[in-house]
Amino acid sequence: MLVSSLKNDRFIRALLKQPVDTTPVWMMRQAGRYLPEYREKRAEAGDFLSLCKNAEFACEVTLQPLRRYDLDAAILFSDILTVPDALGLGLYFEAGEGPKFHKTIRTEQDIAALPKINAASDLDYVMNAVSTIRQALNGQVPLIGFSGSPWTLATYMIEGGSSKDYRYTKEMLYARPELLHALLEHLADAVIDYLNAQIRAGAQAIQIFDSWGGALAHREYVAFSLNYMKKIVAGLLKEHDGQKIPVIVFTKGGGQWLPQMLDSGADALGLDWTTSLADARQIVQGRAALQGNLDPAVLYGTPQAIEKAVKQMLDDAYANGEKTGYIANLGHGITQWVDPANPKVLIDTVHEYSAKYLG
Repeated sequence: MLVSSLKNDRFIRALLKQPVDTTPVWMMRQAGRYLPEYREKRAEAGDFLSLCKNAEFACEVTLQPLRRYDLDAAILFSDILTVPDALGLGLYFEAGEGPKFHKTIRTEQDIAALPKINAASDLDYVMNAVSTIRQALNGQVPLIGFSGSPWTLATYMIEGGSSKDYRYTKEMLYARPELLHALLEHLADAVIDYLNAQIRAGAQAIQIFDSWGGALAHREYVAFSLNYMKKIVAGLLKEHDGQKIPVIVFTKGGGQWLPQMLDSGADALGLDWTTSLADARQIVQGRAALQGNLDPAVLYGTPQAIEKAVKQMLDDAYANGEKTGYIANLGHGITQWVDPANPKVLIDTVHEYSAKYLG
């Protein structure tokens, strides 16, 4: 399907720095627990992984936020840890504790024993979800595919779950860096295969979530995270079905590394709420689009507070006179405690208010 046959292509246009009529907006984790209809579907599926692995269910929850809000993109409903799961680590979820793995990767032998994945077959449930969603969207908005970054995936694989101090990962980084590089290399190849399979199945843009990149020291960020994302961007299909496939790189806590990120080859860079959009625009000088960066906690506020924060974000995004190259989003995922009425204020304010800058 050509972008020109998308009923709404402003998200793709903004990523490619083409003129837009208003600012495109979507929300990380827009299909999620804050929506009662999502909780209903998840209960029906039984658990989170069953929801991901059933294409009809994954399609339904992907579309739910689009029925409520005037969003400019849909994002595949899946998890960042599907790749390590396919590598045989045994992903499971403990109530209230988040994702865990039955196996951890901590030795040379563990890394050597990792299989090479063929995403199209080993993660066929993800590709089925992508093609089902793409068909159901019927050109309404573009579909974003995604993966975790090698560094972020490695932290989960080495720690065995989420972590606050990354003790085992950082121990490997400083005591056995060659081991960590071998693991990251293996993961980068797997992610390239995985994302290209998503593109072939119908994903029209790609986001790489480097959720824990901000835990690294400044030199180590480049050596152990950014360089592997750069490798992935270089290995992705640049076009599919005659359309360019834009790529977004998002490092949570990485706003200070924007100059280095420009080197990644990504079309757009995601920002969290700790970075000024006006400063970020000055740094990138039009060389990449930007995405972000409202504090998700703003959505706990009153409608007036949300509207004010959104207008300030847009004032920052357009402070330097650019007319495109910006996608409004949160600075991280929406949380489960948000009142479903509140994202509507965010989304409608983005569309209504930014028209004054783009007219």
